[in-house]
Amino acid sequence: MSITVVKYGGHAMSAGSSFAQDVAALVKAGQKVVVVHGGGPQISAMLDRVGLTSEFRNGLRVTTPEVMQIARMVLLSVGKDLVGSLARAGAKAVSLSGEDGGLITARRVPQDIGLVGDVASIDPSLIHTLADNGYVPVVSTLAPDAEGVPHNLNADIAAGGLAIALRANKLVMITDVPGLYRNWPDASSLIEKITAQELEELLPSLEKGMVPKMEACLRAVRAGVPSAAIGTSLHAHGTVVLP
Repeated sequence: MSITVVKYGGHAMSAGSSFAQDVAALVKAGQKVVVVHGGGPQISAMLDRVGLTSEFRNGLRVTTPEVMQIARMVLLSVGKDLVGSLARAGAKAVSLSGEDGGLITARRVPQDIGLVGDVASIDPSLIHTLADNGYVPVVSTLAPDAEGVPHNLNADIAAGGLAIALRANKLVMITDVPGLYRNWPDASSLIEKITAQELEELLPSLEKGMVPKMEACLRAVRAGVPSAAIGTSLHAHGTVVLP
């Protein structure tokens, strides 16, 4: 049975969608689905409430230990909320983080931005066990490094890593924009299909927030995932990335 890895972005959550119903429909049709969720807007809102500054560099949040505490609290809460939404739509779901069952081990990114990690390794056995038994794993991207220090991972990059580790048949990025634009924000420049090579050439010109999403898609298809897509829902794939 094939596996679809879905990254559900925080901005898409804020916009509201039929996401839970769409996932439940896929599961009912016999598809295995793994959800990796973001929570950037929700983290920023909570940081504002407690008087901490949100700072980004190259699309990644600068994560001090104080910011990490807030991010962890918010992301775990978002995961539980998603589990509740999926349950109401008829799908059995389980909230996890990369810390559970040795799922994800992080390594700190080379930029000087604090407790921010990339994927060092993934043990997909827990995800397989849950998915094989009809559950939808809902993964928040908190993960320890080799020394056990928790890191905040970019959810796009983590979703791409999980798609590779699970040998998924598809990676889907759900966000608040219809897809990848050659000349943002020119609506007529929406790219429907793009190869890995074409995407690699386009990456340096992309808007910073789009870079991690498209890097994740690029990594996934180059590592054997048949296709990656970005759009506003599980059915609205504005752009498809092919090997």
